[in-house]
Amino acid sequence: MKFLQSAKAFLQAAGLVFGLRGGTEEPAYQTIAALGEVQLRRYAPRLAASVSVRGDEITARSKGFRLLAGYIFGANTASASLSMTAPVAQASAAIAMTAPVAQAQAADGAWVISFYMPSGYTLATLPRPLDPQISLHEVAETTEAVYRFPGRPKAAAVARARAILARQLAGSAWVAAGEPVAQFYDPPWTLPWLRRNEVTVAVMPKS
Repeated sequence: MKFLQSAKAFLQAAGLVFGLRGGTEEPAYQTIAALGEVQLRRYAPRLAASVSVRGDEITARSKGFRLLAGYIFGANTASASLSMTAPVAQASAAIAMTAPVAQAQAADGAWVISFYMPSGYTLATLPRPLDPQISLHEVAETTEAVYRFPGRPKAAAVARARAILARQLAGSAWVAAGEPVAQFYDPPWTLPWLRRNEVTVAVMPKS
């Protein structure tokens, strides 16, 4: 038993070192079709915490990530109310990390960075963020076209992925019903060829 526990701990540590995901909750979806390299997915409704930030694409992503990470790791009302009497429960008040982190450009040129919340919460039970910049909201059920790509998610790589997604949709029976969103699943230290990045856009059938 001790050997198995040690082996499990070693594998978890190795996964963290190389940036491998293990046990991280992701939004639930069904794959309904494929358009070449693009998947069509039907996503169930989900909750998100979002923040709007300004700056270039990479700077905005980093700033938004830090603000949202602060929220899920304790900068929320549940942590504030429990810290003086139940420090063990304070850890449970920090919201579990999920994947992916999503990034989209707003109409005013700002970037909207989002974390999807664990499925066990509702809007009523989610701790409120202490930072007023962060909003909590429900994302409705959607059908999305998704293109997955590896490597470091630099601005040029994301732009290429958006272009591939647009080309695949252009010759299909589907049309974009919103703006594209970039999604990132891995920590910064993940080896480039192991990284999972996606560009996704809500779609609807062509009339």
